[in-house]
Amino acid sequence: MPELPEVETVVRDLRPLLVDRHFVAVGRTSSAELRRPYNDAWTAELIDRRIQAVQRRGKWIVLELDNASFLVVHLGMTGQLTVVRPEEPLASHTHLIFALDDGQQLRYRDIRRFGSVTWHTNATALEQFFAEVGLGPEPFGVDADYWRQTLAGTTRLIKAVLLDQTVIAGVGNIYADEALHQARLHPKRRACELTSAEANRLRKAVEQVLTRAIERRGSTIRNYVGGSGLAGGYQAEFRVYGRGGEPCTRCKTPLTVLRVAGRSSHFCPRCQPAEPRSADEKV
Repeated sequence: MPELPEVETVVRDLRPLLVDRHFVAVGRTSSAELRRPYNDAWTAELIDRRIQAVQRRGKWIVLELDNASFLVVHLGMTGQLTVVRPEEPLASHTHLIFALDDGQQLRYRDIRRFGSVTWHTNATALEQFFAEVGLGPEPFGVDADYWRQTLAGTTRLIKAVLLDQTVIAGVGNIYADEALHQARLHPKRRACELTSAEANRLRKAVEQVLTRAIERRGSTIRNYVGGSGLAGGYQAEFRVYGRGGEPCTRCKTPLTVLRVAGRSSHFCPRCQPAEPRSADEKV
């Protein structure tokens, strides 16, 4: 599933291609419904509207239009949102085509149809929508007190907390594993049992891992490409994700894979012990 770095890359690719462009037509190229069905009545609201901004909120792509309404896209597990020339062959599982006033097309493709494209009338409606889906704060510059209090207030496993979009928005399985390794924390540690120092270390690790992944255009595992059609490169730098049985990049211990919070979790049993080490014990 595209996570925050992949979505941010799509947004940065699309921004120069879409800002100040107008929608001139919208076409449905598939009868299959997405997770949140596209309403054909929205098409009339989109025609002739100018795109003022292309932004990201968590894993959501937000196109702000010149009448203060919003077109919001979620890539689900296999979604792609790209700008192409109209003569470009239509890829299978393309569901929507938005024709632009410069002759190009914004195409939404989604093999598994877990994503969505929805229209919202104004900022209030958009915020209500994000509240309904339970979208927490962005992971950049998270308030340290909020973070410590949130972890201290739950007995859930720390891996589950990282995946909870109501706690912080945008982190998924890949970057949760990578951040936990960087912070030297076992994915099955209880969030409430982390010390203040450990909680702070994890907060910083999440931000650092996401920042580096954005610099590398995210991670291409299967279907992900950016808004310009280019693949990501962070997968070449994975420390633990998808590397079960391979040596840890820090200590060379073979990496372990466990099912945690319903997801495969990759970690180093030496760098990320199940029980916290004393302050003077080194790895």
